[in-house]
Amino acid sequence: MPRFLVVLDADSTLLEDEVIELLADHAGTRPQVQAVTERAMRGEIDFAESLRERVATLAGLPADVTARAQEAVRVTRGADELVRGVHAAGGTVGVVSGGFHEVLDPFAERLGLDHCRANRLEVVDGVLTGRVLGEVVDAHAKAAALHEWAGADGVGAAHTVAVGDGANDLEMMRVAALSVAFDAKPRVRAEADVAVVDRDLSPVLAALGLRG
Repeated sequence: MPRFLVVLDADSTLLEDEVIELLADHAGTRPQVQAVTERAMRGEIDFAESLRERVATLAGLPADVTARAQEAVRVTRGADELVRGVHAAGGTVGVVSGGFHEVLDPFAERLGLDHCRANRLEVVDGVLTGRVLGEVVDAHAKAAALHEWAGADGVGAAHTVAVGDGANDLEMMRVAALSVAFDAKPRVRAEADVAVVDRDLSPVLAALGLRG
């Protein structure tokens, strides 16, 4: 039975990039998408509303744009080390994202993550419709995923860890026993138990007591 569970946000945490912005590059809508992302990260607008607004700018793009975005995504330094360290100590690792399975899944598989949840883009006739399928993975859904995965892994609430950078991660961070702000917005740093200021995930191991 796993000793503990670490759940990471994806965009700007596990990944260096905001995937929606990489997709927006292909639609020529990056500036307006970036502006909405920034407001959502600061908690100024509802995440689900902001996601739908940003995804709408992608309408008409060919579905294979997600493969092109994958090629541009960079995994954050120290991610491999963090996952290996957690697994070596008998823990499990999940990623929950307001981004998209179509881009995230290969990275989750390559890193050997135990859990992965994200949004899905609607495609009709090989083209993005500008809509998201099903319920949006928002702050509440992130917290619910942490609870669900802890239950599935047999991990008690006292042995859960959440790592994130934006307002959308705060609910997940509040329900976890330990919250880690990763190169985060001021509001998130203020509310977290621990802050990592460098763009390197391996120091999270020290916060878990797994590295000196």
